[in-house]
Amino acid sequence: MTQPTTPTVSPAVSPAASSASPAEGPRVLFVCVRNGGKSQMAAGLMRHAAAQHGLAVQISSAGTEAGTKLNAQSVESLAEIGVDISTARTHQLTADDVRAADLVVVLGGEARVEPAEGTPVEVWETDEPSTRGIEGMERMRLVRDDIAARVEDLIGRLG
Repeated sequence: MTQPTTPTVSPAVSPAASSASPAEGPRVLFVCVRNGGKSQMAAGLMRHAAAQHGLAVQISSAGTEAGTKLNAQSVESLAEIGVDISTARTHQLTADDVRAADLVVVLGGEARVEPAEGTPVEVWETDEPSTRGIEGMERMRLVRDDIAARVEDLIGRLG
């Protein structure tokens, strides 16, 4: 599993520094290209981890070229660990989404997000097992575990 890399751009985001109310917590936006896999997985894992840690966080996800459905293997890999994203819907990223966020997390190197003034953007260069010939559910579990480790790190920075 690839270890989380140092964020491209991002100071720690604390609820106190957030423009969201303390009861709602900071707003975190996860972005990938299609919004059917990695960003949805990150959002689901973040919701799950925040609930486990008792942390108030507003979580959303979007795609720079949003598709129309979720990746079935992404949904299945999270279901294996008790995280249900089966009812999530894809969403096309807008400039308003970026402005409304306290932190934007871009998953992978393909999606590009124009930063908004005051909104930090960090890029998670996520593991891509297919480059090593690993496919199917084995690939998706590795991707899930990489994103889960990064989410736990983010929870630590937010908490």
